[in-house]
Amino acid sequence: MNQKRLELVKSILEDESIAQEEEEAVHLLLEEQVTENSILQHDSKRTKGQQAADSLAKFAGSWKFIILFFCILTAWISINTLFLRKPFDAYPFILMNLLLSCLAAIQAPVIMMSQNRQEEKDRLRAKNDYKVNLKAEIIVEDIHNKLDSIIENQEAILKRLNDLEHKK
Repeated sequence: MNQKRLELVKSILEDESIAQEEEEAVHLLLEEQVTENSILQHDSKRTKGQQAADSLAKFAGSWKFIILFFCILTAWISINTLFLRKPFDAYPFILMNLLLSCLAAIQAPVIMMSQNRQEEKDRLRAKNDYKVNLKAEIIVEDIHNKLDSIIENQEAILKRLNDLEHKK
């Protein structure tokens, strides 16, 4: 059991220089910081294309985009039906449909790229959470074992005291 715990500590810390003694390993585990800011590490490695994809996804998923898009469509339809004698895109607005299809064809993959990056961030966060939880579990188990040992020592001391009192 102790060897398994030591191997677990080694795998958490990913450090082969951990001492062989269990107590030393637990103290090293306490000293070692397992938590990482995986979001900052991940975001610092973004390329220009990834930054653009994230920005576009953020804008395309906002109320600003929806309102702006609605205003552009309303203006397009109004200009072509009410204000121009010879509209450049008459009803049924074939040019507008073509532009909307092109926008959707470009926008969807860019948003998916951003979502894939978010999934990667989530995986890193989950891996970090696992390490932290594992470290906490090992430390709690060690504390529990130490408390059991203290209780056993106290019971032995109480038994000796009772034995000494009965001898008197």
